[in-house]
Amino acid sequence: MSKITLSVIKADVGGIVGHSSVHPQLMETAKRYLSEHGKELLTDYYVTHVGDDMELIMTHRLGVDCKEIHELAWGAFMAATEVARSLKLYGAGQDLLADSFSGNIKGLGPGVAEMEFEERPSEPVVIFMADKTEPGAWNLPLYKIFADPFNTAGLVIDPKMHKGFDFEVHDLIDNKRVVFHCPEEIYDMLVFIGAPGRYCIKSIYSRTLDDIAATSSTQRLNLMAGRYIGKDDPVCIVRCQSGMPAVGEVLEPFSHPHLVSGWMRGSHHGPLMPCSVERSTPTRFDGPPRVVALGFQLCNGKLVGPQDFFADTAYDRARQMANEIADYMRSHGPFEPHRLGLDELEYTTLPDVMKKLTGRLVPIE
Repeated sequence: MSKITLSVIKADVGGIVGHSSVHPQLMETAKRYLSEHGKELLTDYYVTHVGDDMELIMTHRLGVDCKEIHELAWGAFMAATEVARSLKLYGAGQDLLADSFSGNIKGLGPGVAEMEFEERPSEPVVIFMADKTEPGAWNLPLYKIFADPFNTAGLVIDPKMHKGFDFEVHDLIDNKRVVFHCPEEIYDMLVFIGAPGRYCIKSIYSRTLDDIAATSSTQRLNLMAGRYIGKDDPVCIVRCQSGMPAVGEVLEPFSHPHLVSGWMRGSHHGPLMPCSVERSTPTRFDGPPRVVALGFQLCNGKLVGPQDFFADTAYDRARQMANEIADYMRSHGPFEPHRLGLDELEYTTLPDVMKKLTGRLVPIE
C-alpha cells in the first residue's frame, strides 16, 4: 500500500462577533467545497475549528507540498471568505495574503502541517490546534513529549524509544534550520527552543524507527505580510504508540498551562488553556489562548473519530490554573511581562510612535 499523507491546513477567514468563533455557514461551505472538489484527490477529510480559525484535516496519497491539495484548501478558504463577506463578519479572509493561488499555499497566509508515512497496523494520531498564539507555543510541550522522561516514561522503559528522537528546529528570522540529536544534544537545543518567538520545532523523527513522529506549522503571518494581520494560530500533528509516545504522554504537557505569546492583538503573554472544541471560544480579552486536541485512528487513510481529548474533566484544574494565571497577567495592564517586549511589537504601533518622536529623542548629557 502506498504511503498516506496527513495534511492539516488552517486559516482565519472571518469571525462571528469579533474573534471567538467560526460561523456555521462558513464550516458548511468548506465541507461542501471539499466534498465537491476533493472527490478525486482526498481519501478522507474532517472540518473543524478552534476559536475563529477554520481547520481542514485531510488524508490523501499525493505527498506533502502537493499543489492540488494546497489549491483545494485555498479554494475552500476562498469560498468560506465569500460567505464571511456576505455576512459582514469581522476579518473576512484576513489570513489570505494573496488574491489567487500560486502553486503552494505556504507563504500565502494559511498555516500548514503535513506528514507522509506508511500506515502502521494501528495508527493513532493527535492533532493539536491553537488559537491566539504563535508556532513557538509547541516548543515546550514537544520537548516534554519527546525529550523529558519526567513526562514520557517510554523514553526510559520502551526499547523503541530509548535511543531518542531527532528535532528539526527552524530559525524563522534568518530562514535556516538545524537538526538536534536528542538526548545527547538536549542542552544545545534548549538554547534555541527556549526562545520560541524566533526558533520553532518543525518536525521530530524517531531514531529507532527512522520515521517521522511529529510536525507543526511554522508560518509567521507578520513576517509574511510585513504588518500585523493576526496571530499565527498554529497546528501540530503527533503520531502515538508502538515506538512513539503513548497518547497519555502526548497529552500530559498540557495539564500545565504554560505561558505563550499572542492573546489580545497578538501582543500579550498568557496561559495556553486546554479545552474542547465546543469551549474554544476565547472571549476574555480575546483569550486566554486556547488549544484543542483531536484524536483520530487512521484506517486505510480514513479518519476514524475524532476523540475530543481536552473535554475530559481531568483538565479542569489546568483550566482553573489558566484562569488564575490570566488574572495575574492581566493585572499588569500595558506593562511587561504581560505585554510583549518591544522587539515583538515591530508590526504594531511602535514604528509610528518612534517616527512621531523623531527630533525629541536626544542624547543624555
